[in-house]
Formats: sequence, structure tokens, C-alpha cells
Amino acid sequence: MSSEIVHPIMDRENSGMGVKSSPTTWLVFYGLIFAGFAYLSTLHVEGESFGFHSILPVSFILIVAAISRKALEALFAGIIAGLLLLDPVNIFTSLGDVSMNVVMDETIAWIVLVCGMMGGLINILERGGAVLSFGDMLASRVKSKRSTMVTTVVLGMLVFIDDYLNSLAVSSSMKSLTDRYKISREKLAFLVDSTAAPVCILVPISTWAVYFAALLEENGAAAEGAGMSLYMQAIPFMAYGWIALLVVFLVASGLLGDLGAMKDAEKRAQAGQPIPDGIKQDGFDTSHTKAVKPVVGLFNFLAPMAVLVAASVYYEIDLLLGALVASTFTIVLYFWQNLLSFTQLVESMIDGFRVMLHPIATVCAGFMLKEVNDQLGMTPYIIDTLAPFLSKEMMPALIFATMAAVVFATGSSWGVYIITLPIVVPMAMTLDINMPLVVGALLSSSAFGSHACFFSDSTVLSAQGSGCTPMQHAVTQIPYVALGALMTFFVFVALGFALA
Repeated sequence: MSSEIVHPIMDRENSGMGVKSSPTTWLVFYGLIFAGFAYLSTLHVEGESFGFHSILPVSFILIVAAISRKALEALFAGIIAGLLLLDPVNIFTSLGDVSMNVVMDETIAWIVLVCGMMGGLINILERGGAVLSFGDMLASRVKSKRSTMVTTVVLGMLVFIDDYLNSLAVSSSMKSLTDRYKISREKLAFLVDSTAAPVCILVPISTWAVYFAALLEENGAAAEGAGMSLYMQAIPFMAYGWIALLVVFLVASGLLGDLGAMKDAEKRAQAGQPIPDGIKQDGFDTSHTKAVKPVVGLFNFLAPMAVLVAASVYYEIDLLLGALVASTFTIVLYFWQNLLSFTQLVESMIDGFRVMLHPIATVCAGFMLKEVNDQLGMTPYIIDTLAPFLSKEMMPALIFATMAAVVFATGSSWGVYIITLPIVVPMAMTLDINMPLVVGALLSSSAFGSHACFFSDSTVLSAQGSGCTPMQHAVTQIPYVALGALMTFFVFVALGFALA
């Protein structure tokens, strides 16, 4: 037996994409790093800021992710490192407290239930033949690789109500068609993810708009009842959303070629392997798909989707209530048509929930990291460090760059603004900067972080729905994300001098 074995966690998720090393090597590596963080904690004076040390856990996460290609492993390594920096003596107590705080958080409960319900609903659609019928309908009209990619983008734009719905529904319904035209699962994940958060911020009828409009009112950026009005005024200035859509359309139409790791993924797909190495077919179940008439199957796909959107809008853009209504409707519809027995329908819901456990765990770990970063004071440190460089003209661009880095580091495209808006809004008012422009920069940074971060919710769900790992998805899309971010920064520089 070889003395070198694949890291067990690495093998389960990536099978060959990570670095081979012995368990002893990994123990020594983590042991030395964790000992270093414990030592740094002894240098901290109670009551003072952690300063530069506050960004070290996130930096460690990026290093571990680059080596292991594991989102979940990297996150937990960073969480432990941060807790050691805070209090190495009570590490287990702190870990338990952070875990309990996250589990009891209302937002986390919402995410767990939404992801689970959406997973169950999609699994029912798969087993009832609806997804297959929808794919066949598209296949009869889409006749090329380019039109398949453009169709994926257009579908992503149409499902604008929530990025979770976009990430799971579009990817699941397009997999068979993209496989037929030898499009890699990584490119499918990129096409879907690029029309998730970037589209949601541009449409005032979305979960993002409702959340941020309320947040703007709470932090004095808009008067009571005027948050949505300010949000809509800021839509033209949400540069990253517009640029991300431009980039993904250029890629889908073939005008922008494959870059970086995406080139290797597409070469593999063209050779007949659209699914990346190490991906086990343990996702949504297609082995027991029911054969139905095309028209019936198409109705059985479109009707639940219509109910899901309508119910979500009716309940004030609440995807959880929408998913509950749509799941109930679908169960009754499929049972009435005798497509699946009640037992099979319940099993489909449970199995779909089970498929979503790994993405849910990754998102929960991201929230744990955010709480650790909040205790370390990472976000205020970054903002305070850049404050001396702020000017009226450069503030929109620096807001975008700073907050994009923070959201990318924390994976929290919503939660981080609860901390930063009370800081950013008064600064903008003091400098008398165009508020819609500032809001546009903030929403752009939020969309970028959700799009780019390898452990953000939309990235993880896009990868899950498409059939690749979050790291495979993140690595292949990073050249396009970086291009969009660079263009956005210069757009805000120009807007700052023109309007601020």
C-alpha cells in the first residue's frame, strides 16, 4: 500500500482535485497553524481591537480552500482558528455557543427550511417526469450549444423572484440539455449563478429588494415608507448586476471565450465528460422517473413553478411560504394523477431534503464564520483602515471594493450590512454624496460577494443544482467574476466624479 493516501474529506468531494498527503502531514499542518493562532491570542490586550489579526482567519480559509479544494473543510478550519484567537482556553465552549447561536438564528432556520423544501419539490418534479418533459420541450426547440446557453441565461433572468429558486430550479431543469450539447457542469453553474443575485438586485419584486428596502429605512438612508423608492432609484447604479449580465451573455453567445480553469472543464466536456471527476450521481433522483405524456409533463412542471412564484409574491416575497404552498399543490396534483403514491411523494420530499444537507451545512458554516468575524471586529477594522482614503468622488468605488471584499470573506451577502450600513450611511450623508449611487455601490458589492464567494448560499446552491462542487464552480468562474468586478470598480470611479 502506498504511503500517500488522498485526504478522506477531499476524496469524497473532489476525488483527485486536491493535494495528496498523509494524515500525519495534515495533522502537523493544522496543529502548527492552530498553535500560532492560540499564541496570537496571548498578545491581545482585552478591550482593544484585534486589528490586523482579525483578517487572519479569513486569510487562512482561502489558503486551506486553495490547497484542499474543500469549502466546508476550509470554513471549519477558519472558524476554529478565529475562536482560538478569541479564547483558546474555552475553545469548545465558544464553538458550542457559536453553533447554538447560528442554529437558533431565524435567518438560518429560514434558509434550512427553504433549501430543504426546494430540494424536496424539485425531487418530486424529477420523479414525476415533469423535469424530463420540460427538458424534452426545450430540446425540441433548442438545436445548438450556443442556443442552449442563451436559453439557460434567459430562464435565469425570468426566475427573478429569488436567487435560491433560480439556482436550483434552472440548473436542475437544464442539466440534461447541457449534457446533450457537451457543456460542462461548471459552465452551467456559472450561467445559473450569474443570473441569480445579479438579476435579483435589479428587480424590485424580489427577496433582495424587500430586505434591503427595509434595511435602508432602519438605518436612516430613506424615510419610513420610502425605502423601496430609494431602492428603485438606485437600480440604474447597481453596476455589478448590469455588468455580470453583460459578461454572461457574452459567454453564452460565444463572444467571450473560455478563460482559466473553465477552458479545461469545457475541453473535458467536449471529450464526452460534462460531469467533473469525483462527482457521484447522488443528487436528485432520476432513476425512478415516471413516463408521462409530454403535454402533461410540461403542465406538471410549469404549474408548480407558477404556484411557487404566485404564492411567494402573495406572501410578500416569502419563498418559504411559497415553497410550502407549491409543495402542497404538487403533492395533491401528482397524487390525483396517480403519478406517485402518497408514500412515494413523502419519500421524495425527504430524499430531496437529504440532498440539500451538504449545501445547508456549508451555508450554516458561513454564518458561523460571520459571527466569529463579528467578534473579532473584522468589518469595522477594514472600514476604519480605508476611511482616511475616502473622498466624495472616490467613496462609491471604495464602498464597492471594500464591501465586496468583506462579503466575499464572510459569505454573508445580507447579514454583513446590518453592521456596515450604520457606518456607511452617516459617512455618505456627511460627504453629501448621491444616496442612490451609494446604495447602488452597496448592492453591487453584495451581488458580487454572493456571486464570487465559494461558500455563499447562491454559489453553493448553483453548484449543487448543476452537479459540481462549490470549489469547482468557484475556480472556473473566477476569471469572469474578476473581470466584472474590475469593470464595476472603474464604472463607480467615473460615476463618483460625475455625480457624487
